[in-house]
Amino acid sequence: MTFTTLGYAFLGGLLPSLIWLYFLLKEDSRCPEPRRLIALAFVAGMAVVALALPLEQFARSELSGTLSVLGAWALIEEVLKYGIAAAFILWRRAVDEPSDYVIYMLTVALGFAAAENMLFLLAPLTNGHFASGIVTGDLRFLGSTMLHVIASSAVGFALALSVTRSGARRVGILTLGLILAVSLHTAFNVLIIQSGDSTALTAFFLVWSLAVVFFAAFEVLKYFEYRALPPNRCLP
Repeated sequence: MTFTTLGYAFLGGLLPSLIWLYFLLKEDSRCPEPRRLIALAFVAGMAVVALALPLEQFARSELSGTLSVLGAWALIEEVLKYGIAAAFILWRRAVDEPSDYVIYMLTVALGFAAAENMLFLLAPLTNGHFASGIVTGDLRFLGSTMLHVIASSAVGFALALSVTRSGARRVGILTLGLILAVSLHTAFNVLIIQSGDSTALTAFFLVWSLAVVFFAAFEVLKYFEYRALPPNRCLP
């Protein structure tokens, strides 16, 4: 494995997530989040992949049945993404609006997807299959990267909806968000991995249908937030 191969894998994994991040942050252009905190959330998402990998290998060795393994992998990834966000980001003063929870969760998710995509690109690039690597990168750009955004955003929306709640009610709403995230993640994995190419279009249709719902819900959330803001707050 050469430094050139590592460089291609690094850029191939990083750039798609940065493109999505730029596009998604444009939705928050009136009240942008601190760039340092966004960068921290992205790097934290990348770093937590190092913890996810051994846990997923352990689940694979201990569990029997494809569905059980895929469900465990989804659970590990969604819990870790939330956990790293809660540990490093969500308690900060800058997280002061309901939509901020969605923004930081999707930023962590994009960092996680970037590191994961780098690892997926290493095998074809190491073997000299650059065309295969490009195809893999394109498919993950359109599919699994967006899946991470949608799944983690489900947790972000749960946190946003529970921001005025306390105690058991907030924990309950967060738990429902995590269950939804894990369920969506597992469904996508099953369609892509277990069923093969014949249902790949179904998986992509699922992800992009949910993406439309996500963008619409995020716009509604931001609309009500902006209505409640003083006229000159957050304007450049």
